[in-house]
Amino acid sequence: MTRVPVNRSSAYSPSAATPSPGTLDFALDRGSPVPLYYQLAQQLEAAIEHGALGPGSLLGNEIELAGRLGLSRPTVRQAIQSLVDKGLLVRRRGVGTQVVHSQVKRPLELSSLYDDLEAAGQKPATQVVRNTVEQASAEVAAALGIAEGGEVRHMERLRLSHGGPMAFLTNYVPVGLLDLDTEKLESTGLYRMMRSVGITLHSARQSVGARCATAQEAQRLNEPEGAALLTMRRTAYDDTGRAVEYGTHIYRASRYAFDFRLLVRP
Repeated sequence: MTRVPVNRSSAYSPSAATPSPGTLDFALDRGSPVPLYYQLAQQLEAAIEHGALGPGSLLGNEIELAGRLGLSRPTVRQAIQSLVDKGLLVRRRGVGTQVVHSQVKRPLELSSLYDDLEAAGQKPATQVVRNTVEQASAEVAAALGIAEGGEVRHMERLRLSHGGPMAFLTNYVPVGLLDLDTEKLESTGLYRMMRSVGITLHSARQSVGARCATAQEAQRLNEPEGAALLTMRRTAYDDTGRAVEYGTHIYRASRYAFDFRLLVRP
């Protein structure tokens, strides 16, 4: 068992208050066929996801880490780089390696991003970009089961966690279903608002995909143009079978993943 001391800070900025020292235990099996860099990367990632290493935690530089672990510097560098590539760590000149955030792994079930982020301790926030009533396009009308040209509430929201953009959400809801005040939309999730007025969400039809970010999307999500995005298209139904929401969402692949559970068909 190798013990790795890690400094913890409550802020992202290296200018934050002096961090207090902490200790984490990593079990690195040198006799295992699994490469040491991979063992270290997996255990660091688990510590980040489970909150043992929170946003702002300082790991130190590669030389310090290698010395603490009794590993070569290239091994430590490879482990760190794999987590930098995932967006979990960032290298800061003169400071060392710092935890940015954990990646949100969202189960494929009928839940809202706001609730999932809150449950994962990701401090969700929302910026409402659009909240208007307009005529439904053919696509939206077909999804919601209404006449083309009928009135729908059109919302566009930027969802953030720990102050950084996570996803851009576009949703359509039949007019008159519930009060969708902009202030409320910025303080909670859409599905939570539906539940608060007695709408029971029962099922959904959903498709998941991926594509590259356009220039506008990249700017909104703080990603380079052409960066990988996850996409989701969903129609949600209440317990009477009525379509209550149609959404098209894009997510930063560097910070977000869908989690599948697959069963063998008998």
